[in-house]
Amino acid sequence: MNRTPTASLPRIAVVATGGTIAGAGTAPGDAASAAYRSAVVSADELLAAVPGLQRLAALRAEQLFQIDSADFTDDKLLALARHVAALCARDDVDGVVVTHGTDTMEESAYFLHLVVKSAKPIVLTGAMRPGTAPAADGPANLLHAVAVAAHASSAGRGVLVVMNEEIHSARDVAKVHSQRLDAFASPHGALGAVVQGAPRWYRALTRPHTTASEFDITAIDALPLVGVVMGHGHMRREVFDAWVAAGARAIAHAGFGGGTVPDYLNPLFAELCARGVPVVRCARVGAGPVIRNANFDDDACGSIAADDQNPPRARLLAALALTRTPDVREMQGVFDRY
Repeated sequence: MNRTPTASLPRIAVVATGGTIAGAGTAPGDAASAAYRSAVVSADELLAAVPGLQRLAALRAEQLFQIDSADFTDDKLLALARHVAALCARDDVDGVVVTHGTDTMEESAYFLHLVVKSAKPIVLTGAMRPGTAPAADGPANLLHAVAVAAHASSAGRGVLVVMNEEIHSARDVAKVHSQRLDAFASPHGALGAVVQGAPRWYRALTRPHTTASEFDITAIDALPLVGVVMGHGHMRREVFDAWVAAGARAIAHAGFGGGTVPDYLNPLFAELCARGVPVVRCARVGAGPVIRNANFDDDACGSIAADDQNPPRARLLAALALTRTPDVREMQGVFDRY
């Protein structure tokens, strides 16, 4: 869908990738939100189903993928970032909205936040219910995402996630509930909210992103493999060894509490770090910092403390750091900065 450009309206590109927002019931008349197929409604159909969008922006719709977000791979993530960066580089695009499945939205948003070198608004949105469900949330989320992307005050704030009338930073946001409409939350609070059809801001991000980031998608051909291992009682080394055998360059360990490591894993972590596969200590609890050398001797081991990055984001940040350096001290500096 290419609408005739209107000089008075911001020009927003809507990049569709599938997900629940593009979902529909699995049978005629099926309105149950638990029984649906994701990624079946086209980008043009998504826009046509939302009254009022045309008053907010001159829209161009692009169908980049039509997948469940669980099917996002690093290759698809790189392709999305390159596509968004190319759109942001165009003089006839003022902002970008990406419709995305909610399961991995936080990962895609965080990656774009670090590698797309543009101050133009980039907003991700999705839905917890398909369009055929009662009180489907996708249309309102898309309307609000376009409103945020089209607003001049959104520029320079990094990549944003707009869901349930809240505006979150891609650095912090995570999906924290499997069903509810308020499924997304940020441990430091939302940046703002959509109020009467426009963004209203309450805080700003201080960590570097987009134009201030040292990472640039145009210089990244591939992402180094980084594994994630969830901490639990009675862990075994075989899962770590499997990641090393698969070629992992680092392993993010989602530890207990503040990144606590059980004593019986200490020798293994030291061995991995000595072999050039650093362990990134993060926490499985979902919020709060992992502090270097607290409850674990990172200096002696050669491991990295992830600060407050959750395991999925720690994986991505470690991979990006590895595109620049294998030095563990420099990688720790990346986690401290971002």
